[in-house]
Amino acid sequence: MSRVPSLSSPFLLGFDEIERALDRVVKGADGYPPYNIERCERSNGDPEKLRITLAVAGFTRDQLDVTVEENQLVIRGRQQDDKARQYIHRGIAARHFQRTFVLADGMQVLGADLKNGLLSVDLVRPEPERVIKTIAITEHE
Repeated sequence: MSRVPSLSSPFLLGFDEIERALDRVVKGADGYPPYNIERCERSNGDPEKLRITLAVAGFTRDQLDVTVEENQLVIRGRQQDDKARQYIHRGIAARHFQRTFVLADGMQVLGADLKNGLLSVDLVRPEPERVIKTIAITEHE
């Protein structure tokens, strides 16, 4: 089955990297752990801030890893089964996860905070500076 590129317009030049990023996002969307993304209120002309909050109940700070890898925010959780326990009913599984968010150029991760089973990661998107460049036209006879 061949795939029709979604960014195939002749006016969209150099957007093949975005298409690859969209493919990565679709492959990594399994739904665990659940998360929210919120836009934080601007104050005093600060750039736009975003907060990603993941429900990571049962994970400690040592079992979580937040990294930025090639314009991707990668959040991993690793839990080990406690072999010493004997469960009568096991409804809470110890499981690993990896949640990936593709970051736009210029996005910066400010920090991460774990409180009451919620991991919050704050990001900022600085305003891009407007660049206008005049291109010289050469004339050939």
